[in-house]
Amino acid sequence: MDIESLKTFLVLSDTRNFTRTASQLFIAQSTVTNRINELEKELQFTLFTRNNRSVELTPKGEQFQIYARKVIDLTTTTLAEISSFQKFDKYYRIGSADSIYDGHLAPLILKHQQKYPNDSMKITIGLSSHLLELVQSNILDIVFTYLPLNKSDYKCEIFRQDPMVLVTDYHNRTYQDGITAKQLLQENYLMCNFALQDVGQFIRNLFPKYHQFALEIDDCSKIIPFLLNQQNYTFLPEDMAAPYIESKQLRLIPLKDFQTPVINSYIIGKKAKMDLWKEHF
Repeated sequence: MDIESLKTFLVLSDTRNFTRTASQLFIAQSTVTNRINELEKELQFTLFTRNNRSVELTPKGEQFQIYARKVIDLTTTTLAEISSFQKFDKYYRIGSADSIYDGHLAPLILKHQQKYPNDSMKITIGLSSHLLELVQSNILDIVFTYLPLNKSDYKCEIFRQDPMVLVTDYHNRTYQDGITAKQLLQENYLMCNFALQDVGQFIRNLFPKYHQFALEIDDCSKIIPFLLNQQNYTFLPEDMAAPYIESKQLRLIPLKDFQTPVINSYIIGKKAKMDLWKEHF
């Protein structure tokens, strides 16, 4: 089972078309067919069902797709790490949720690069659940997520605790003196489902069951453009909102009759990797 066959399988899984796969990989269509046939022969099960127009993954093919992606990721990162040993003092594989990276991690990495210019870092941005899979597959060394990991082989510590603040466009003067939970229900609230924990559920419980938001997004850093110059509202982590409030792009709205919980983010990794992080960051 070679890497090129696995790569071909993954591209075909995405395109569902032999011709497009061959074009994307710059190889002959017969090569695609041969690689898939050899792979199925080696595995002794069918990866795709074929018809005149397209191909579809079989149930076993869907399971094998997860394995193939992990093998490709692990091979790529391992080869990069081996190569880095020749050029750099240390090599870090770091994963982070987007908003944690923007709000907290980026300044730490910049400071580290300035202090240790001979270190190399590979940074992966993704959803918390996917990052936990990558660190447990040894594809990443340290991850920063909104989800904890309770396993004996890993250390999981709180990285930051951010209070949530309600914000709107700076020029929106409504509720300058504060807003009640009932008043918030009457406004156009944009939902950041960033937390995947108690914070997200708390915000949903402020609204009627099955409430449909005008906009819902799973990364709160991406919602800011929808607040600027509009009469919209959302909760953001305080540290993320602070630069926009200071630059008079967003306005903080006091809460009159309710309080928001704190959102926790976590740093997770095996003990040796965590100790190395604490020593140098």
